[in-house]
Amino acid sequence: MSKKKDDQLETQGMDFLQSMPRRWVTIYLPLIIFLIVLLFPFYWMVITAFKPDGELLSQSGNPFWVIAPTLAHFKKLLFDTQYPAWLLNTVIVSVVSTVVSLAASVFAAYAIERLRFQGSKQVGLGIFLAYLIPPSILFIPLAAIVFKLGLFDTRWALILTYPTFLIPFCTWLLMGYFRSIPYELEECALIDGATRWEILVKIILPLAVPGLISAGIFAFTLSWNEFIYALTFISSSEVKTVPVGIVTELVDGDVYHWGALMAGALLGSLPVAVVYSFFVEYYVSGMTGAVKE
Repeated sequence: MSKKKDDQLETQGMDFLQSMPRRWVTIYLPLIIFLIVLLFPFYWMVITAFKPDGELLSQSGNPFWVIAPTLAHFKKLLFDTQYPAWLLNTVIVSVVSTVVSLAASVFAAYAIERLRFQGSKQVGLGIFLAYLIPPSILFIPLAAIVFKLGLFDTRWALILTYPTFLIPFCTWLLMGYFRSIPYELEECALIDGATRWEILVKIILPLAVPGLISAGIFAFTLSWNEFIYALTFISSSEVKTVPVGIVTELVDGDVYHWGALMAGALLGSLPVAVVYSFFVEYYVSGMTGAVKE
């Protein structure tokens, strides 16, 4: 009876900790504040994209709401600028750079983690440290190489330079995920006569799908939002990407076309949001598998 009574008292104590006032203080209010801080910039971007110029320039009225929504900024963006070409360039560069970086990272991560050669840990650490080098330092020597190869003002200038900062992190991420796969599977396949290529394609990669998706999302997002290389290596309007095109083409001196700027930012952020919404579970799983190692 005494033990049962103690259990009841303990349960009642836990119920007190989960009472509604405590939930509001410990859970609901922090979540509400977090959501407001996180989503407010996106909300401001949306309402600015739909506000007419009169409301944008007016000092009266409610700045947090749209009185007379308009699509004039989207019309200007899509029909009076090179935005469709910028969007196409961004898609091509991001997809190709992601595929190239993932292919190179898979081979590098597999060699470092599964072949067990001497100095593999030092090589893996060196690859990760290479990711820490800021692009603001790398773009100067890369610009000289791009000029010498005759790739300036082409998509290839971005496709070939983006992997310099995508491959190190993707390799580190896949190394952690490959490490979580049991070595016994590979050893059994070797005993049965499988080659390293067959093991990689038929065993390792199918088991590492969450890690591959996580690395792919990271590489795609970073390529989509990259600014310094695209600003340095591209000058023609029809070859620019969305981040550079919006900033350089929609600003006339000290005049900012805020409606068109926010409309371009809104349309440019939608593909990344869609990708995250479809693969968020794989992304979290891949990051967890890498970090816990």
